[in-house]
Amino acid sequence: MSRLSTRRRDDAGCDRYGDRRGRPFAVAAYAFAVVMCGTTLPTPLYGLYQRELGFSSLMVTLIFAVYAVGVIVALLLLGQLSDSVGRRPILLAGLVLSAMSALCFLFGRGLPELFVGRVLSGLSAGLFTGTATVAVVELAPRRWAGAATLVATAANMGGLGSGPLLAGLLAQYVPDPLRQVFVVDLALVAAAVVGVLLIPETVRDRHGTSRGPRRLRVPRSVRPAFVPAAMAGFAGFATLGLFTSVAPSFLSEVVGVSDPAVSGTVVFAVFAASTAGQLLMGRVGVRRALPWGCVVLVAGMAMISAALVTASLPLLVVGAVTAGAGQGLSFRAGVTTVGEHSPAERRAEVTSALFVVLYVAISIPVVGVGMMAVTLGLRQAGLIFSGCVALLAAATASLLALRRMRGAGE
Repeated sequence: MSRLSTRRRDDAGCDRYGDRRGRPFAVAAYAFAVVMCGTTLPTPLYGLYQRELGFSSLMVTLIFAVYAVGVIVALLLLGQLSDSVGRRPILLAGLVLSAMSALCFLFGRGLPELFVGRVLSGLSAGLFTGTATVAVVELAPRRWAGAATLVATAANMGGLGSGPLLAGLLAQYVPDPLRQVFVVDLALVAAAVVGVLLIPETVRDRHGTSRGPRRLRVPRSVRPAFVPAAMAGFAGFATLGLFTSVAPSFLSEVVGVSDPAVSGTVVFAVFAASTAGQLLMGRVGVRRALPWGCVVLVAGMAMISAALVTASLPLLVVGAVTAGAGQGLSFRAGVTTVGEHSPAERRAEVTSALFVVLYVAISIPVVGVGMMAVTLGLRQAGLIFSGCVALLAAATASLLALRRMRGAGE
């Protein structure tokens, strides 16, 4: 990854500017974090919306799912677009969509506005995930080249985790959280827009490929690395989807805790642990991080299941942190491996294809939890979900172990 990203930065003439203080690199990471923060801001507010509008936990999962639909549509149709039109125009478009989403929540007071706001937020995240990941790597100064992927994934996870924490604290202590949260979000987005306007473009040749939408493709040579990364990512992001959608419902209905600040902090703990797991990858190594991340995720899901059975908040927090660490470890390893095996001219396309899998994972299983909760109850639905995620993570670890054994035997 470092060799490819250094070459691209040299081609774009960004090293001299980036090394001067790393400002473009920091701006890209900040913008990435801000957009992802906006996608999870509503998480601790769903309870307030439920009381105000009178909808069920199933409706919460549907509102969350339309966000993922927006992400997937943007990734499928536009995931490769920054390879041809440039990173900066796509980043700016994503920030505009993020601001439009915040305006829907700021001025809306009904389900239609919530759905539209979530779709816009999903489109914004879909534009950003692949493009911003590559942009952060390409803008990294030489001294940060080895950690550029970590910064990109940490900005992603850190932003996702900061949203619930920020909204939860504001919901607990400000008089009108359903409005003031999104005023703060708009201010953060405005600062990101100014910053992105000032960063250099890293794509020099913007005329060599078609600018129209085309289907994402994973080159055959990348698929052996892509498949286990996608499997591990599916398990990890399904867990993140659970916490960013129905965690407040679990806390209030199963554990008996309904404070927005507590639910926001629990969700933040998952993403903070994910960032810590990503930091560990440097010590563990890419090859070992992917299977071991899956093993840690299995342990976390076992603790979460035990917490649901015993209605224990401390055990739920420990399980969430453990699962988040496993997700972060495997997520960074997967993104790094896929990036290393991808041709430079198709890196954003392949990265976007990986994120399509991850956002399918963040939506479909969560809707399943909402549907099961209607008939089986939230506790039982959570237990079934935890078991399925643990099985997938265990299968991924087993697949990687078998590959290693076969490689050693040849």
